[in-house]
Amino acid sequence: MSRIKPARVRQLVFGFYMSGMMSLLMSGVITFVNTGIDSEYLSRWGAGFLVAWAVAFPLITFIAPIAVKLTEVTLGRLYKDDKPASVN
Repeated sequence: MSRIKPARVRQLVFGFYMSGMMSLLMSGVITFVNTGIDSEYLSRWGAGFLVAWAVAFPLITFIAPIAVKLTEVTLGRLYKDDKPASVN
């Protein structure tokens, strides 16, 4: 059995997929906006994607837990009056 906690594995797998998808889409859009589409577009997009993914994966891995906590705090404040009444 692995000694790595399932929650940590989930965080890494999520970061892998999320960073890959976001890097692919964002690098494609930014490459298009900056250079347009021509015969070299795909090679520029590919190079941009690799750089973006190399940066995005570690960032998402470390930032996602912070984003989850900020979301919980924000929703807790927004819905603090909507808590169910306690039953006595």
